Amino acid sequence: MLRNIGGAEIILILVVVLLIFGAAKLPQLARSLGASAKEFRKGVEEGVDDEESADSSDSTG
Repeated sequence: MLRNIGGAEIILILVVVLLIFGAAKLPQLARSLGASAKEFRKGVEEGVDDEESADSSDSTG
């Protein structure tokens, strides 16, 4: 479904977002989105590390 999004559609989406949130709120919104993505990646990496440590302890125990 998302494979058919082209340049015109992306520009339209950005214009709608600009109209909804306003130009003053966009930097704050982007900062929040970036922080959320960073925390999500950190959580995923910690989950993978926990699984790897659990797998290594299961095979040695």
